[in-house]
Amino acid sequence: MRFLVRTVINALALAAAAFLLPGLTIAGSDTLAGSIGDRPATVVAYLVIAAVFGLVNALIKPVVSFVSTPLTCLTLGLFSIIVNALMVSLTAWLSEFTPFVLSVDAFFWTAVLAAIIVAVVSAVLGWILPDTERQPAER
Repeated sequence: MRFLVRTVINALALAAAAFLLPGLTIAGSDTLAGSIGDRPATVVAYLVIAAVFGLVNALIKPVVSFVSTPLTCLTLGLFSIIVNALMVSLTAWLSEFTPFVLSVDAFFWTAVLAAIIVAVVSAVLGWILPDTERQPAER
């Protein structure tokens, strides 16, 4: 259940970034759109890209963050935005091998701004929709 909630939160964050940035687009499969309709195919495309983004963040980001720790410390944490932009760009590259494609037109402006938007929207939605079950306080 937790993975599903995080995937939906990532999908909404990516949708916000795609809405705000003209250089970030998510294209769905034409055959899927022909069979189930445009709107459901778009939702499926966002969920698939969000799942790929979640896997990239879970598997690759910790390694890149560890390797870039000296630069992150040197820039007082600002390099973590570049690491997040790299994860968005890596997700775009990996999505080319699926029927659903995330395209980023320019690394610096589009990917960096997308990383900032995704981080802010994910944080806000994660705060509004907590993904862990709260245990009642014992007295």
